[in-house]
Amino acid sequence: MKYADLSAFFLSLAAILISYLVADRVFERIPHIEDEMAYVWQAQVIAHGNLTLPSPRDTKSMITPFVVDYNGRRFGKYPLGWPLVLAFGVALNLRDWVNPMLAGLGIWLTYCLGKKILDQRMALLAVALTLTSPFFLMNSGSLLSHPLALVLSLAFALAWFDSFPQAETPAPLPAWLTVSVAGLSLGVLALTRPFTSIAVGLPFFIHGLFLLARGDKSTRFKILTIGALTVFVAALIPLWQFVVTGDPTLNPYTLWWKYDKVGFGADFGNQPGGHDLYQAWLNLKLSFSAGWSDFFGWKNASWIFLPFGLFSIRKNRRAWLVASVFVSLVLLYVAYWIGSDLYGPRYYYEGFYSLTLVSAAGMFWLAESVAQESRARKWTQSAVILLGVFLFSYNLLIYLPKRLDDMTGLYGITRGMFAPFESAQAQKQTPALVVVHFTKAWTEYGGLLELQNAELTSPFIFALSRGARADAALAHDYPNRRVIYYYADEPNKFYTSPK
Repeated sequence: MKYADLSAFFLSLAAILISYLVADRVFERIPHIEDEMAYVWQAQVIAHGNLTLPSPRDTKSMITPFVVDYNGRRFGKYPLGWPLVLAFGVALNLRDWVNPMLAGLGIWLTYCLGKKILDQRMALLAVALTLTSPFFLMNSGSLLSHPLALVLSLAFALAWFDSFPQAETPAPLPAWLTVSVAGLSLGVLALTRPFTSIAVGLPFFIHGLFLLARGDKSTRFKILTIGALTVFVAALIPLWQFVVTGDPTLNPYTLWWKYDKVGFGADFGNQPGGHDLYQAWLNLKLSFSAGWSDFFGWKNASWIFLPFGLFSIRKNRRAWLVASVFVSLVLLYVAYWIGSDLYGPRYYYEGFYSLTLVSAAGMFWLAESVAQESRARKWTQSAVILLGVFLFSYNLLIYLPKRLDDMTGLYGITRGMFAPFESAQAQKQTPALVVVHFTKAWTEYGGLLELQNAELTSPFIFALSRGARADAALAHDYPNRRVIYYYADEPNKFYTSPK
């Protein structure tokens, strides 16, 4: 193994460990937002061989965010891709390692892609930019679907280039293998994040049309095979929708929020009048105000090397194809009614390699190509190196620690919430139904859901208080459980009747 390859391998291992540290020290290995809670619920159900469960009698009290009740069945709103992968972690008691391991694989694939379209040096620099990125680390330590989707996006891009190698470059792998990986990767990406898969695939679709028009019979066959495999896997989405809802065209997203759809108009989004171009502009500003800081941790300067990188790859068609993935994600997500900034602009995460690779190319171009005279080149190289060291140091010493600290205890959810239920005295009262009265935010209830399983057979199960009459009716549905009334502002007290 070459030195660069070995370095990338160890950086991939470092990504696993660092991402796990973020998961452990920052997020405490528990869900913090609705998406994560729903993914964990779905993973638990799938790990036990099911897609749905019977709905509890009082669905409004026994609520799990983004888990819907329809026709007497309970199921998550998300497609199967990520919950299925996370289910393996649940089954093996390795849930908290799944995303860190995917992060390590994402680092390795970023290096492989960079080496293929640029060179080893730029690929390693792109890996360093990725590994130190607050954006990358926050998502890698979460329980969200993005690290899996990033791996699939990278695998698709790599397999695409290997399926259609440049004329002077021999095919590194058998065509049947690369074509299969390309089609299956994009298909599973559709099964994981459907809209994202369209954005990732769009630049390659356009390239594919060009190859269909100009290529030989073998090239056309490979293009059509990739497309067929993608469609075959993606067709599991309407099949899943049919299984859980009885209607292959019914998107479970709309069963939670009927306006949760992609598009413009009165029926899209929760804004007055629906989603429009002005709201799209506001979402774009929100996403990039977070992104330019979080991408590399350089405050608002994460874009600084991109113009030089774009100039340096101006004759590199493969690099332009890779760079266009991020642009495609930005343009298509304009049609979604909400922006993203909490974990950085996470809707663009699957194209993050576009930014890291182009930025790495820009840094090398500045260092090596601006000045032609040897003395001027040395000064230029020194200046770029010093600027790079300053920017990396600023991120690692100042921005990244603060950004991760800001995410600690997100929405007030911490493992400290579990302490009252882990005491010996509390355990003696199990099995128990805990009726939660929150005082500040619903997360005082939502954070406790980590202590219950999807089947509601765990020692503690939790319900959201909806008033004395509803709570009393709920208690009758669980005659074999002790009923505890829990008030979030008195975490160490259990009441046997409402206070």
